[in-house]
Amino acid sequence: MTTYESTLADELADTLTALEAASDRFNARHPGEPSTRQPVHVVYGGAHLFSRDSAAKLGALALRSLDTYGPDPFTFARALGLPGASELADDEAAAKSRYITDPEALRRDDPETWLAIAVYDRVRGKLEDEPVEDFRLDFEDGYGNRPDDEEDATAVAAAQEVAAGLAAGTLPPFCGIRIKPLEGATLIRAARTLDLFVSTVVREAGRLPDNFVVTLPKISVPEQVSTLVRMFEALERRLDLEPGTLKLELMIELAHGLFDERGQLLLPLLVDAAEGRCVGAHFGTYDFTASYGVTAAHQRMDHPACDFALDLMKAGFAETGVFLSDGATNVMPVPLHRGSDLTAEQTRENQAAVHGAWRLSHHHIQRSLTRGYYQGWDLHPAQLPVRYAACYAFFLDGFEAAATRLRNFVDQAAKATLVGEVFDDAATGQGLLNYFLRALSCGAVSLEELAVTGLTEAELRTRSFIEILANRRDEGL
Repeated sequence: MTTYESTLADELADTLTALEAASDRFNARHPGEPSTRQPVHVVYGGAHLFSRDSAAKLGALALRSLDTYGPDPFTFARALGLPGASELADDEAAAKSRYITDPEALRRDDPETWLAIAVYDRVRGKLEDEPVEDFRLDFEDGYGNRPDDEEDATAVAAAQEVAAGLAAGTLPPFCGIRIKPLEGATLIRAARTLDLFVSTVVREAGRLPDNFVVTLPKISVPEQVSTLVRMFEALERRLDLEPGTLKLELMIELAHGLFDERGQLLLPLLVDAAEGRCVGAHFGTYDFTASYGVTAAHQRMDHPACDFALDLMKAGFAETGVFLSDGATNVMPVPLHRGSDLTAEQTRENQAAVHGAWRLSHHHIQRSLTRGYYQGWDLHPAQLPVRYAACYAFFLDGFEAAATRLRNFVDQAAKATLVGEVFDDAATGQGLLNYFLRALSCGAVSLEELAVTGLTEAELRTRSFIEILANRRDEGL
């Protein structure tokens, strides 16, 4: 037998140690997708228009739009262009009755009809119970440049409304503010608004709302992000908040803000500059296309320039724990004619206008979802029915196949760990689990429906595929 006095590993011990350190740094920077809930949208509205019951008001307006222009499941499905909508049966009453008495049989025998009714039913429920998942009080484009004393007053008044909503339990589960850019003439203004708003909420309510975030727009250099972090630290010290309480979102909306002067992708550097406080990165469709040189007539969510930026965001923020969001459809679903004495032709034109905007928005949201962007912007209450319909159709259409795959995947992985084998495809398992967690969080499916995955409610609540396997191993399941 040949023996060796030394091994290659011994000779390169320092090199291997350096490699391990590099791998540790990489893994620390790429912890994977968060297990926490991501809202499916964020509603942007001028801070001066916000009130403690804004979410409920938006939900009422959304329901009014749905009642007017999509009063039944089939009309709504055809307006959006849901799968098979053009082939839906004429006897809607019989289909609804069957959906109530035996929904699983309808789902098996006529999946398109089942999908149309299920989506509509769940959209209405969502708009009644939780019409807004995330709201951003905007001090930037949705507010404009105003005299300092006016923005001061708005910052205080809006913060008081947030504090009142926090006390009354009327805020959405996620909320925050968008300040002005940290550059040039708006730098001091942005800092002052941030100070007034956060200080007022904490003074009035004693704390910040859960999932509160500050959105930073028009980022061109990492120093803007690190400066916001320093502002956060100063506020936390002064207001006696736990270090790290304040979180931020990045707005990716400048073509010249994607790369630094050496041609290096800037996006990972922005995460570094956030020092663990970055929870999201949002794409600004229209500012980006404008900075890219696209004329206004062609600035749209499915422009190739947007695809380029969104792909860079996917790569630049991959596995960093930062949630990504696409932008908004800027064609609003509003009627062309107003009044109570409209002609039949005007009524038809109104419906055509709203349905056209709904279909466009549905196309954009579905496109975002298939690209792995599970969040987007909504700018008008009549967009909310489409947001939820698109998400629900996306998750429900592939539900059964994904449930079977997850059930088999968990069984395979659990058996491997029980006999001491190494199961190294946990990322795929977590990805499947995340699909159902997203569907559950937004209201597309219920806990009862998720029973077909073979997971218990307690297991789903862990939000961790690895933890599920560990618990099953310990319990000998």
